[in-house]
Amino acid sequence: MRQALGVPSSLSSPTSPDSFDRRLGNSRHHPVLSSLIARRVDVLLLLVALVWGSSYLVAKVLTDTVGVTVILSFRFLITTAVLVVIALIRTRRKAGPREIATGAALGLTQAAVLLLETHGIAGTSATNAGLIISLVVVFTPIAESVAFRVQLPRMVLGAGVIAVVGVCLLVSEEGLVTPTPGDTLMLAAAVVRAIHVTAVSGLTRGRDQSPLTLTLVQSAVCAVVYTAADHTGVLDAISIFDPAQWLGVLYLGLACSVFAFLVQTWAIQQTSASRASLLMGTEPVWAVLIGVTIGQDTLGLLGLLGAGFIITGTYLGLRAETRHRDLQEPALLHARHDTPA
Repeated sequence: MRQALGVPSSLSSPTSPDSFDRRLGNSRHHPVLSSLIARRVDVLLLLVALVWGSSYLVAKVLTDTVGVTVILSFRFLITTAVLVVIALIRTRRKAGPREIATGAALGLTQAAVLLLETHGIAGTSATNAGLIISLVVVFTPIAESVAFRVQLPRMVLGAGVIAVVGVCLLVSEEGLVTPTPGDTLMLAAAVVRAIHVTAVSGLTRGRDQSPLTLTLVQSAVCAVVYTAADHTGVLDAISIFDPAQWLGVLYLGLACSVFAFLVQTWAIQQTSASRASLLMGTEPVWAVLIGVTIGQDTLGLLGLLGAGFIITGTYLGLRAETRHRDLQEPALLHARHDTPA
């Protein structure tokens, strides 16, 4: 079942460095396979960015009919139902109180991120929204550095700035507009998303916690929050949705939630919050590419230049963060384990 969802077979528990090295050593006679294994976390996080980039077009079509909260409610009700089935098939042990508490806390931060982000987009321009939310690429290394008392190389922050400049170019063809209340919501969303990614890393990495269980609890919390916020709208939407709209909701629930959140939680346990944030920071590029090819949007010279800046910033940040993590990993793990639960 996990393989059908595109989730690695080691999803139930973090991959130990020794077991990973053995698998990598066994694949040395197959260069392509060796490269894929070595970069599988990066590839999967990029795939998460891709499906989340596609969610903007799907959600935009759906919100023409019903409100944002209703769409989010359907998305996470579907996600929770599917994850319950997967958990019944795959889980061989009961979730402990710490896993449930961790998942609930992360569910609240995830719910806050999506609420702030979607309502922020509705209250500001696409230019400002894209620029402000992309500040998460800068906020996450800062949050991680403060939380774990680990100094990050300047290049990581520099790469984040390059990526932000890229997003500014990517969406600035119509120019910036006067700040609105939506801008404040987008700024709050960027801060909370950085805190969420850092919290996932700090609360799960190096601990024997199931990513499936954590994702299920997070999803259930989001489903309860969104459904309680507009239960009347949810009931009304059930009677008016056509097959195309249900297909869109299923895509948001299965691809953008079940697949993406499982992979995100698993992958962050294998890498750092900063590296994950940089990879998932390519989401605006995928959103533009999908908008141009499927949504028939137009992309000018500044947009293409901005995409190049984002890719360059991501690459430079990944390279600097990898070198730094190889040197600082023991200290970072020690800081996480010493952090009170």
